Amino acid sequence: MANDIEVALVAPCYLAGPGDPAWITVPLHRACGWTTTEEPLTRRVVRTSPDRQAELRVDPTPDDQWWHLHHAADADHPAWYASFGARTPVELIAAVLDALTDPVTPQATACDPLEPVRQAGWAWSPGARISPDGIAEIEHFTDHGSNSWFITAALSDDPENSLWQACFGGNTPDYLITAFTRTLADPSPLIRDPLSLPPRARRHTHLRTEQLPAGTVAFALEHRTAALAQRRAPSPATSTAPPAPPQEPRPRRAR
Repeated sequence: MANDIEVALVAPCYLAGPGDPAWITVPLHRACGWTTTEEPLTRRVVRTSPDRQAELRVDPTPDDQWWHLHHAADADHPAWYASFGARTPVELIAAVLDALTDPVTPQATACDPLEPVRQAGWAWSPGARISPDGIAEIEHFTDHGSNSWFITAALSDDPENSLWQACFGGNTPDYLITAFTRTLADPSPLIRDPLSLPPRARRHTHLRTEQLPAGTVAFALEHRTAALAQRRAPSPATSTAPPAPPQEPRPRRAR
């Protein structure tokens, strides 16, 4: 049909390629109120949360992590950081930021970042969980007081075949790492432009093309942004005013 466009549905998600950075940056600004600062004479862009506690820095440096998330210490938690390689699928990074900016995220709830991949059948190797195809790996380092997490996708041990890496520092809250691993283990395919798929990863993916209405693709980001903004909208049925006290009956005049 004239109003349909062809898209690629790619699984597993870690082989889909980076996708559109706007999937992350637009909702942060429009739905979560993060401000944007561009550093002169560089390609570096910094986005800062309304409370000035969190900062997302996008630094397109060759052969280095491009996305850097830092959070200052507060009364309940020490400072922490996370970083993501340039080719990390934006949906994985967005899962972390969506959890971070969710006003009702149960931060105190105990969770195990490895549970989603364990449930998805990822294999156990000493110190790591490995995807069924052997391409993605989660390593958790706890030696000598360390508590760092490294999630990588690589087609072989050759550094040239590395696709991306995500790093979570030791103080990163578990619920944020779990948001990442839950999306990582999700078998649902990601939508991509057929012409933008990583050439080296194509033969390892479950790939099919599909015709979708142009409006569905064009407004996906708008719908995502609106849904995230709705999280902060007050419920129309909720009233902050205390209930009025019951009226005492007026005394009747004696006859």
